[in-house]
Amino acid sequence: MALIPKETIDQVLHYADIVEVVGDFVTLKKKGQNLWACCPFHHEKSPSFSVAPAKGIYKCFGCGKAGDVVRFVMDIEGVSYPESIKWLAKKYGVEIKEEERTPEQQLAQNERDSQFIISDWAKNRYHHLLQESEEGESIGWAYLKERGLNQQTIQTFELGYSLDKWDDVLNEAQKAGFDLKYLEKTGLVIRREEDGRRYDRFRGRVMFPIHNISGRVVGFGARTLRRDDKAGAKYLNSPESDIYHKSDVLYGLFQAKQAIRQEELCYLVEGYLDVISLYQGGVKNVVASSGTSLTEGQIRLIARYTDNITVLYDGDAAGIRAALRGLDLILEGGLNVRVVLFPDGEDPDSYIRKVGDARFRRFVEENSQDFISFKTQLVAREAAQDPVKKAEAIREVLQSIAKVPDPLKRQVFLQQTSTTFHIDEQVLIGEYNKLVKQSAPGPRAAGSPATADRRPAGNRPSAADRHAPSQTVVTPQGLSQRPADGSMPDEAYGFVEDDVAEDTDVLPDVQMSVEREIVRLVLNYPAQQLHEGVTVAEYLLGQTDETPFRTPIFADLLHLCRETLAAGKFPDARELVRHPRADIRAAISDLVTDPWELSPNWITHSIYVPREIDLLQQACDNAVLRLNKCNVERELADCLDAMNQLDPGNIDEYLAQMSIYKSLKQLDMQLAGLLGTIISR
Repeated sequence: MALIPKETIDQVLHYADIVEVVGDFVTLKKKGQNLWACCPFHHEKSPSFSVAPAKGIYKCFGCGKAGDVVRFVMDIEGVSYPESIKWLAKKYGVEIKEEERTPEQQLAQNERDSQFIISDWAKNRYHHLLQESEEGESIGWAYLKERGLNQQTIQTFELGYSLDKWDDVLNEAQKAGFDLKYLEKTGLVIRREEDGRRYDRFRGRVMFPIHNISGRVVGFGARTLRRDDKAGAKYLNSPESDIYHKSDVLYGLFQAKQAIRQEELCYLVEGYLDVISLYQGGVKNVVASSGTSLTEGQIRLIARYTDNITVLYDGDAAGIRAALRGLDLILEGGLNVRVVLFPDGEDPDSYIRKVGDARFRRFVEENSQDFISFKTQLVAREAAQDPVKKAEAIREVLQSIAKVPDPLKRQVFLQQTSTTFHIDEQVLIGEYNKLVKQSAPGPRAAGSPATADRRPAGNRPSAADRHAPSQTVVTPQGLSQRPADGSMPDEAYGFVEDDVAEDTDVLPDVQMSVEREIVRLVLNYPAQQLHEGVTVAEYLLGQTDETPFRTPIFADLLHLCRETLAAGKFPDARELVRHPRADIRAAISDLVTDPWELSPNWITHSIYVPREIDLLQQACDNAVLRLNKCNVERELADCLDAMNQLDPGNIDEYLAQMSIYKSLKQLDMQLAGLLGTIISR
């Protein structure tokens, strides 16, 4: 893999302006030192999304998304670290000179680029024929209008038409100077083995360009409009190629990704027209698997934008039965799956055209149910009067439940299944455990519904391992969950999510808040001078040099700051926020972004409020005193505990411990006095 040189990345980061980049997606308004907007990552009415230009950081106080300009592009576009750098480089006119590739790598890249170019040309050719040719207007355009599509929708999805000729694309591509081999490699042209004759794959069909996540055309779906074409397939798709892998593409995702993120929900349908009709009707968070069985690659794509999928089925019972198997993959990926079943003879496309946008939305909302409940009810109805079938149906449901990584969800689903089938829950759990044992590859397989799975850390995650069994981590906001495996966006760039701290006891809120305050002061005012010329970073890091932090995330952050200072530089939040660990990036963004701004009305009315920067010495002194007091209080508690464990007859040891306790209590009172605390905790 060719890498982007560090010098180029540094140049991109130098030019990239977070206000300009974020401003391309939301309208920012100045309020105090920062700019604010409604968050582009979730629905909200009041702005809680903040951009701090001086620090180069964004933070949403609603959903918690945070980071620097590179992370914003990664989050908003759903791309990797190198792709984000390239996106910014293109915006700011920075030339990307990737490190030298081998001849084989260069050849492979040239082949892919050529296929992208000719696919884009073909898309434009088909789109032109739809609007400008007599055949395209009278047949293709008329069909799309009949399906209720307007011109804006046709433009959005870049729909087209292929002439009912054997060699239109073949001849026009040759005239444009394209190499025939790329026409064949992309499947636009077919070459017969018998006589070497070439001809167009798509003829007399409405064309649906298939875009990848970045919006580049990788293939086509095509619907025949010839009523006499009984032998040919109704829909014809491009074959697999170097740029088109069906298992890694979802139709409509390029157009839908923003809406999916904002709605925090993805609707999954079967066909191209289902996607397009719903999108035109205002349901823009919709994608299609294009008639193929859902794959892990497609689930990973959806998981970039949301944890929630609702599958919209037509009333065909056989089709539902076949599709149920694919939905187990979604469960296994840790996503939340719901199902909506339309009336017999209806599909999403026909139903929204029949009842209109508002009634369609209401129907989906009222008829949506979680997948396990849906499957349980479906198989229960099918096996209602047959005990043997009923036993098989129960095992089938249990196999789906076993795919759910979350142990709490598994427990709830088992309770629901027990109620639906009128079977004792303990019997059901016993059967579940048998199934898990039978399918387990080894002794470390998934445990009982009441216990979490444990897998070796450090492996690259599958489908959606950010939803995998988690460990408890203390974050700035309190206890949170993180994947047991690290998330690894791009190892080649060293941009990997390292494992964070192991499970830890719940710490007192005071201890956590004190440690948080010390790190916050270091990150916000590292070079600010206190009395006698010492800086905030030097003072606080010196005062805490022999005091281990108990909150893992703040201990790690303090260590990073100490390393930076030892290297002769002051800790810089703009640089540290690019750290590969997600929990560190989130914590830094939280620590250097303030959700509150001082109202300008106070200044107008001559109300003076001291600024924190004017009281830094006091803030630093208080933070150190509070940390020392926390440590003394913990030692007091340990001393009392030790005294309680002593043998009542051991008077000498008891008196020794009592002496230590009195000394600690006296120190605690002194610290309380310095802090102005009336009653010592």
